[in-house]
Amino acid sequence: MRDHNENNELRPNWVDYSVSGIRGGVNLVPIVGPFLAEIVGETIPNQRLDRIAKFAAELDRRLNYVEVFVLDNQLENEEFADLIEEGFRQASRSLSDERRSYIASLIVNGLTSDRIEFSEAKHLLRMLSEINDIEVVWLRYFREPTIEGDEQFRDSHKKVLEPVTALVSSTQETRDKHALQESYQEHLAQLGLIVREYETDMHTGFPEFDRFSGAMKVSGYYLSGLGSLLLREIGLGGTDG
Repeated sequence: MRDHNENNELRPNWVDYSVSGIRGGVNLVPIVGPFLAEIVGETIPNQRLDRIAKFAAELDRRLNYVEVFVLDNQLENEEFADLIEEGFRQASRSLSDERRSYIASLIVNGLTSDRIEFSEAKHLLRMLSEINDIEVVWLRYFREPTIEGDEQFRDSHKKVLEPVTALVSSTQETRDKHALQESYQEHLAQLGLIVREYETDMHTGFPEFDRFSGAMKVSGYYLSGLGSLLLREIGLGGTDG
């Protein structure tokens, strides 16, 4: 097994080299070239390239536990290369270590798991790109949505998961937070990651409708098979805390 400290030694060198090349290229662009070069010099080293470097280190750490022959057999696989490329593209825009960890986990699971193919892993990776970090927290919440659910997880994400109720007398700030909280859950439902449960009239058995929107009233959500699969592949499907 390799010494992972070597990642910290490699990162500044290749980042600085990459920035120099990019700055040289954008300097050739007329009019806005010098301006873009300044942005590249100040922004990219501290953001995108640094994110990629961190992601590369995380991916390398995980791949270090993959059997050598498994990795060697896939290095020439175009689908695996395509999956890696998509992972690096997303990692360059990631804002958190958690997000980079999800991406790395999905790539390694695509390499080692019998559950999914590379094309399926890439599909899941694209789905991951459609939800933000707050929505990932909500998706993980629906893995154990009961009152007796994962208390440690709920406590650590209390700021996100604490229900916000909007009443007629509520402040605009509360109504805004309620609308955002609803939108996170609805977005997950639109992607098929969670499933809506609808309220029904206890006497007739028919769905109840909202008198303002005309839509069926949603009583709650539950995790779909696709949502469960995504959680497992990004490393949040089991004893993740």
